Order: sequence, then C-alpha cells, then structure tokens
Amino acid sequence: MSYLNQIDSSYRTELRELNELNYARFDAKLEQRVAELRSDLRSEFNAGMAALDTKIEQRVAELRAEFRQGLPELRADLRTEFIQRLAATETKMIRWMFVFWAGSTLTMLALFSG
Repeated sequence: MSYLNQIDSSYRTELRELNELNYARFDAKLEQRVAELRSDLRSEFNAGMAALDTKIEQRVAELRAEFRQGLPELRADLRTEFIQRLAATETKMIRWMFVFWAGSTLTMLALFSG
C-alpha cells in the first residue's frame, strides 16, 4: 500500500509541476497579448490624435481664410455705418446751432430795437 501511496504522491507532484509550468506559459502568453493590445491601442490612439490634429489645423486654416475674406467687407460695412452716423450727428448739430443762432439773433434784434 505504501508503494501505491508513493506512486500517487509522485503523480501528484508531477501534476502540480505540470500545472505550474502550464500556468507560467499561460501567464507569459497573457502578458504578451496584453503588451500587444496596449501597443495596438497606443498606435490607434496616436493615429486618431494625429488625424484629429490635422482636422483641427485644417479647420483653423479655413476659418482664417474666411475671416480674411470677410474682413474687407466688414470694414466697408463699418465705415459706411460710421459715416452715416456721423452725418446724422452733423445734421442734428447744425439744426441745434441754427436754433441757437436764430434765437440769439432775434433776442439781439429785440434788444436793439427796443
């Protein structure tokens, strides 16, 4: 019976060693696959960021072009509006000046004639 126990014990030891060896291989493969996955994810992330960076640069260039194209029109519109408001202000000032001069002239005429 002790012979059978020795055989059983040796089989158990061999089985344990075989399981540990298989686990070590599995762990090494798992680590390798995780490293490959990380590498793939990093490369995809970097490629995505590069594409996003390119799109942003392109959109900024388009916006700059639109701004530069619309700037002369905006300046012309602002200049026209400024001139119109200045003319309206001049007209109001001239009206008030005429009212003041007419009132002053009438007052002086009334003083000198009376």
